[in-house]
Amino acid sequence: MYYDPIKKSLGEVFNRTPWLRRLFYHLLDLLLLRTWHVHRELRQWSKGRTDSPLNILDAGSGYGQYTYWLSGLSRKWQILAVDVKDEQVADSNRFFRQIGRTNAQFAVQDLVLYQQPNSFDLALSVDVMEHILEDVEVFRNIHTSLKDGGMLLISTPSDQGGSDVHSDDETSFIEEHVRDGYNIHEIQQKLRTAGFERIEARYSYGEPGQISWRLSMKYPILMLGKSKLFFLLLPFYYLVTFPFCLILNWFDANTTHESGTGLIVKAWK
Repeated sequence: MYYDPIKKSLGEVFNRTPWLRRLFYHLLDLLLLRTWHVHRELRQWSKGRTDSPLNILDAGSGYGQYTYWLSGLSRKWQILAVDVKDEQVADSNRFFRQIGRTNAQFAVQDLVLYQQPNSFDLALSVDVMEHILEDVEVFRNIHTSLKDGGMLLISTPSDQGGSDVHSDDETSFIEEHVRDGYNIHEIQQKLRTAGFERIEARYSYGEPGQISWRLSMKYPILMLGKSKLFFLLLPFYYLVTFPFCLILNWFDANTTHESGTGLIVKAWK
């Protein structure tokens, strides 16, 4: 099935008013387990920095929910959010103007080509690298674009069942992915090749997270892929599953996993 058309349909529903878009962001923050892990790392990074004028790159901004969250942590931070999709970038710029968030700007850029030397204190890449074949080139560009001491934070599927692929003869649940997931040692080596020296990597989406992902994302998307009529059933579906997903997300984000279908990687220049 194709994941992007489903995401586009959901975006069209929630983009009708700024209030609905804010609601959409908050729902994504609660439902998407990767957001729990990413926010945890960003809170740790931001300690003692909210009063400093910093520059942040959201590398592959998508809907813009991470730029929205970061821009609310400090008005002194300037955030550049880049994506390859013109329509999504224009829509995000329009929304941020409507809500008066002047410390964030969206631009159309290809991460394989884009670099802005020694410009950013933090770069964020959430569920992006599994879509890009030329990953080492992107890592090099981000390394070049970071200031000395700057950090890159990555969330991406692992090879332990990422993209819901568990054997060699399976295909990805999300067909837009160019790789099913990274080996934890492979991504660290690629980051070293790109110039990063200090790297930390850990698994996310352990057993609790995998159950939560199926309940909160996989099954609803499969239903929507069959018929848009399932939009009418989603509120009732989440009324039952949502409390369980929150509990599972909390356990996953606050537990160390020996293996998992996701990776959280931090690399410093």
